[in-house]
Amino acid sequence: MMKLISWNVNGLRACVNKGFLDYFKSADADIFCIQESKLQAGQIDLDLEGYHQYWNYAERKGYSGTAVFAKQEPLNVSLGIQMEEHNKEGRVITLEYDTFYLVTCYTPNSQSELARLDYRMKWEDDFRAYLLGLNEKKPVILCGDLNVAHKEIDLKNPKTNRKNAGFTDEEREKMTCLLNSGFIDTFRYFYPDQEQIYSWWSYRFKAREKNAGWRIDYFITSESLKDHLIDAKIHTDIFGSDHCPVELDIDL
Repeated sequence: MMKLISWNVNGLRACVNKGFLDYFKSADADIFCIQESKLQAGQIDLDLEGYHQYWNYAERKGYSGTAVFAKQEPLNVSLGIQMEEHNKEGRVITLEYDTFYLVTCYTPNSQSELARLDYRMKWEDDFRAYLLGLNEKKPVILCGDLNVAHKEIDLKNPKTNRKNAGFTDEEREKMTCLLNSGFIDTFRYFYPDQEQIYSWWSYRFKAREKNAGWRIDYFITSESLKDHLIDAKIHTDIFGSDHCPVELDIDL
């Protein structure tokens, strides 16, 4: 069995000061992905014995960024999605293995007043095309903060958030489109009716205390991996960020 973890750490240096390394060691994942590292090269030296480290930094300082820590060295590593307009913010890392691709992604936020919704729509279409291109070669495991709660069950207050970033009809439709093109939302595959399990809570209004959250962190796999899925978990008991880690257990 392979254990995969994904966590939006909302600033890795801050998260390290809040116990990141303890959790990393105890999780003992085969592959551990992070989003929103908020780092440039050389700003942190992580001693992760037994892991290969792969980083993608945003050009803008203190913004976005992703990393993957893997026990097994991949055949290839690529940064971004091979489209210049989308590759300045350090949002995607792809690891190629013998039997699958692992993609971690930090999807652009549509922002307040949906200032970036048009860009987000373009991103969604181009990123989906990228995933489908990979999927033609071998199965894909996608993880990360995809910045959308797909269905009403995926956030505490769907009615009041309908036109807010992360729960607009447009963003939700793009997630439906991705899943309909041959992918599985693994948490919903195992727990279709599970309510009140979220992966992100605002730092404001004591949201985490009240569990007023959103499920916006995912493991999504090619449908061809369906029979290999073992479990999907959301670790709501782990602190250190405004997100909690999510996990996929898979037999590959």
